[in-house]
Amino acid sequence: MTAAALPLHSADDGPAPLRRSRAERQEIVLDTAERLFSARSSRSVGMDELVRETGLGKMTVYRLFKSKDDLVGAYLSRKAATVLSCFDAELIRLEGDPRAALLSVVDAVEKDVTRTGFRGCPFTNVSSEYDDPQHPARSAAADYKYELHMRLLFLAGELVPGRGEDLAAQIHLIIDGMYLSGGLLGPDGPASHGRDLAEKLIDYAVAAAR
Repeated sequence: MTAAALPLHSADDGPAPLRRSRAERQEIVLDTAERLFSARSSRSVGMDELVRETGLGKMTVYRLFKSKDDLVGAYLSRKAATVLSCFDAELIRLEGDPRAALLSVVDAVEKDVTRTGFRGCPFTNVSSEYDDPQHPARSAAADYKYELHMRLLFLAGELVPGRGEDLAAQIHLIIDGMYLSGGLLGPDGPASHGRDLAEKLIDYAVAAAR
């Protein structure tokens, strides 16, 4: 048998190494970042630790995310896309009933605040670790807050045409307050009143618009 005809792998070589796509490797890194950042903080997790936890090579990780800052921003951007997608699914389901749709957003926040292991809003927690307003984490958090507010503004405008801005801002403040209070004082503190307050504000806005 010539050298050219030799098999590439012998029977003892075992299976060929798994080849993952770029998208799959990226998901592994982001999943690992979410697990570590959620348990502690993004600042306390070094890239060496994160690389070890991914099981990928260091160069592989740095080809995907050129810096820790970029990774933190990508982590928040992915989380924002996931949260907003869930909100949008509910808004589609409740299309034509803006009151119920607004309250469904508050209900989703209440569910998040009361889950085991809740440590506060990840967008606020992570972005507050960085002073630079241009940091990717700050930008991703601001983009999320903007997109959330646009959804609230649309729903409030449907409910009270021409007067939606105040109601949207009030509901947004309730959401931020529930996250902040829930993270510090627990779900049984002031955060537990968020849903009732949202209902009262919505009903007041509707009555005032008549």
